[in-house]
Amino acid sequence: MGRILTCPQCQKDGILRARPQTPRERVAALVFISPFLCPSCSHRFLASRLGFNHAPHQVDRREHLRIPVRLYLSFSGGKVRGEGTVYDLSMGGCIIKSETQVRPDDIFYLQLSLDDTEPPLEVAAMVRSVSARGIAFKFLRAGQENKRLLAFVQSQTSDQPNKSPLNAGVPA
Repeated sequence: MGRILTCPQCQKDGILRARPQTPRERVAALVFISPFLCPSCSHRFLASRLGFNHAPHQVDRREHLRIPVRLYLSFSGGKVRGEGTVYDLSMGGCIIKSETQVRPDDIFYLQLSLDDTEPPLEVAAMVRSVSARGIAFKFLRAGQENKRLLAFVQSQTSDQPNKSPLNAGVPA
């Protein structure tokens, strides 16, 4: 039985192994040290992958844990305004269903209604892709650092049983 890796910043488990991105991480990988990413607080760190309980070939390409939600969203950018429903949310972005026509690389200002008691969460995002599944938005840097978004995502993941995508065998 392998050890369970916890985040050095927030002390939660369910850590995801990430792809090496920097020269430092690539060199470290030669001696069995890999980059890992905490889906709860988005902290990225290096740790030995020896003895870690996960599928050895599996590396999650996602940087952030996705959570299923159903939230109202409105967005605007340039001459385009629209609204839709958020079905998939993470610290890195969201996927929405909307009738509004958008194109990849368009930048929008999003307003997500997290609950009825507070004003909408405001974040800038870029359209990553448009498919039958919906419009995939990637939050721009300021969105990924939004404290309200982080608190909401953490509250949603703490309500669910602790599932590690690596241990559950979820494909990348």
